[in-house]
Amino acid sequence: MDFIVLGAGAIGCYVGGRLAAQGHRVCLVGRPGALAPIVQGGLRVTDLEGFDQLVPPTAFRVATTLAEAAPAADSVVLLCVKSGATESAARELAACCVPGTSVISLQNGVDNVALLEAHAPTLRVLAGMVPYNVVLRGAHVHRATAGHLQLQRDALTDNLAPLFNAAGLATVLPPDIRAVQWGKLMLNLNNPVNALSNLPLREELLDRDCRQVFAALQTEALGVMARAGIRPAQVTAVSPHMLPRVLRLPNWLFTRLARRMLQIDAKARSSMWDDLEAGRVTEIDALSGAVVRLAAEHGMAAPLNARMCELLHGPRQRLSGAQMRKVLVI
Repeated sequence: MDFIVLGAGAIGCYVGGRLAAQGHRVCLVGRPGALAPIVQGGLRVTDLEGFDQLVPPTAFRVATTLAEAAPAADSVVLLCVKSGATESAARELAACCVPGTSVISLQNGVDNVALLEAHAPTLRVLAGMVPYNVVLRGAHVHRATAGHLQLQRDALTDNLAPLFNAAGLATVLPPDIRAVQWGKLMLNLNNPVNALSNLPLREELLDRDCRQVFAALQTEALGVMARAGIRPAQVTAVSPHMLPRVLRLPNWLFTRLARRMLQIDAKARSSMWDDLEAGRVTEIDALSGAVVRLAAEHGMAAPLNARMCELLHGPRQRLSGAQMRKVLVI
């Protein structure tokens, strides 16, 4: 099958690399500087469980624009750009793809599919959810946490799921992908906490003050979702409604009950931390911002998530968990 990865960052390179390693045709579309090391020496793909394979440069096509990638009618476009780039990607897709081309959004947030459908209405757009943290350094991409890729159930994904599973991309087709997206957003509310803390994810989760901030953001989001009639799906071993309680536990108990949550590569950080370090726009508007917008739609306020948006839009800051609690008055 022919796959075009639009947005060859960490997630795009991991998914594309696993598919290419299995012999599928893959075109990576991304920035020239990011693609150059892959063109020169291939892509090393590793994961938390010990998978380690160098995928040679001949296994990929690379392109810097979707037009250059030249999608065919039977191409499957895996959209992996950051949420802030969804609208521009949708316009590019509409201009370069024939009607009916399949696009699967593998992005954070809950609004991407609606944006794609609004700006590229002739395309077949499906939602997906990537549960794990992936780190890209040069030509080495590493999956640092566990989880199952979840795709919107459709005739196309019925056929894709076995291919993805065979390629080492454990995949399931849930009955309600929208609930899954909101469940993932609950977890992604840790991204701004991690970015501001300037700590690796595992170290940050072992900081109870940071967890208290994460839990407060989740609790506020759960209240907003309840008003909106949204029941977030369980995407970890702990249910969404229990997770804030677990996060607030003292360390001696948290480390015992949340062992799976702490199975993270010691160096892994959130993609939002990467964006802040690189001076790029973050996805905060697609995460905490989505909670704020949903609250406004239902006559509510979400002051904690709104404050997180302000912090991430402001000058680069490094705040300890205790400092974040003070700023957010938690």
